[in-house]
Amino acid sequence: MELARKLNLLLDVVVAEGNTPYTYKQIAQGLKDKGVALSRARWAYMITGEGPLVTDSALLTGIGEFFRIPPEYLLHSDGDLPDRVDAQLAFVKSLRVKRVVSFAARLLGDVSPETLRSITELLEEQPSPIDSRGLDT
Repeated sequence: MELARKLNLLLDVVVAEGNTPYTYKQIAQGLKDKGVALSRARWAYMITGEGPLVTDSALLTGIGEFFRIPPEYLLHSDGDLPDRVDAQLAFVKSLRVKRVVSFAARLLGDVSPETLRSITELLEEQPSPIDSRGLDT
């Protein structure tokens, strides 16, 4: 599950940076260009966490290079978040908070600015919820 969580964070960062999400084909081709094979089935169980543990260092290193992050992030379970990933996650969280506040303001209608500030503060204090696959929701 840890590898799946990390891979999905990397996929989210691509979108947060304003790019379209990578497809399996793009990732597989990028790895193939480096001499590393990745089947569709293996990729599927890697990103869902519902398969055998992947420890192939050449594959994990290739994926790290594809996403332009230090391979150690994927190779070690305690790998620190690369600065780029960490910064983008903070940005994504702030965007999500703003969407929730905007939704609440529309839903609640006539709400005082103090109430909206209170809601915003509460949301910003909360850690991101994790869904059943270990992914940010």
